Amino acid sequence: MALLSTDKLLEFIPDLFKTDVKGQVDIFKKLEKILVFDEGFIFYANPDSLQLKYSYKKHEKYKLEKTFSLNKKIKEFIFSNKGGIFNNSDDIIKTIELDEIFDNKSFIVSKLCIKSTVFGIIILSKKEDNFYNDNDINALNAVTSIFAYTLKDKELSDVFKIQLKALKDGIIEKNNAYKTIKEQNEKILEADKVKNEFLANISHELRTPLNSILGFADILSTQLYGSLNPKQEDYINDIKASGTHLLGMINEILDMSKIEANAMKIVKSVFNISRAVNEVSNLLMPLANKKGIVINVDIPTDFKVFADYQKIQQILYNLISNAIKYSPDNDSVDISVNSDDEYYRIAVHDNGVGIDPKYHGKIFAKFVQLDNAYTKKESSTGLGLTITKELVELHDGKITVISEINNGSTFIVEIPF
Repeated sequence: MALLSTDKLLEFIPDLFKTDVKGQVDIFKKLEKILVFDEGFIFYANPDSLQLKYSYKKHEKYKLEKTFSLNKKIKEFIFSNKGGIFNNSDDIIKTIELDEIFDNKSFIVSKLCIKSTVFGIIILSKKEDNFYNDNDINALNAVTSIFAYTLKDKELSDVFKIQLKALKDGIIEKNNAYKTIKEQNEKILEADKVKNEFLANISHELRTPLNSILGFADILSTQLYGSLNPKQEDYINDIKASGTHLLGMINEILDMSKIEANAMKIVKSVFNISRAVNEVSNLLMPLANKKGIVINVDIPTDFKVFADYQKIQQILYNLISNAIKYSPDNDSVDISVNSDDEYYRIAVHDNGVGIDPKYHGKIFAKFVQLDNAYTKKESSTGLGLTITKELVELHDGKITVISEINNGSTFIVEIPF
């Protein structure tokens, strides 16, 4: 039974808009001024169920958030009718099991919708038979259109509060994580600094006695202080070769330490590119002759470059010595140099074992040595290509490799003029 006439209801509706719905008690207090009911329920519709969101009274068996199956008949009602009057024997009421819990016999049901979107229903009930009439359902329909907005506003407000709390908690967690990561990074950087300083110091300490060993080996090989028998000459040559190889490895470690400490500087000057290429080729000629390898140099047109002469020589030395090292005996290594308006390019090609394309990105990483029959014969620090790449990038250039297994390798250096 409606408590308000149509005119009074129209006067009461603006008051509904002014009131913020803060909880289930407020909602049903408003409805009590309009309609008479013993029980009241507000359900939200999910794809396959109804979920109880608000209840007029507390019930031990009827908890909030409880869900009920949404069968075909109640789906048709929710998405087709505006509202309806039912008794406890109707299928819709049976579907949500109200008659199994309460003794109520009369029900009115109205949809909650915003524009054309239905999101729930309101059910009011009385213990008496045939208690509600058309005026009651009309009154309920009038107020549910208003409650639909206030309910959704409340739901959204709750959602925003939950999201805000989650965001706040997430920010706190992230800040703590960033703090921990920052502390760990500082420790790592400090340890890396200590390591680089150690490598730099030990490299200097090793070079000093090694240079003395090489110097004395050179003096002995001249036989100024007495003749040597053939066996002694072989031993002296072995000392020189091994010492030179060890010195190269120490220099690589020292260079890598300088690069990581940002202490590697370049001093540029103008010079002919052919000068750097020919000097390095001549320097490596004994290594090539030992394996019967011919070094072919192709510079169609000589030109001047503005770069660090020693660093360019070191780039060439690393690439050409690698090409000789991994080439088969009695073969050749080809060096070609060309340029355009923006770059000059140095390409070093060998016919060695080649490199699997999947390793092309790894070979420039520190301490990487590929596992094949040729590399096992050669000892190195695994820093040569890493240093070469760093030296090229110090000149704002880039280095690439073209290679396949058993088809040789071509390393290409591009440096801007």
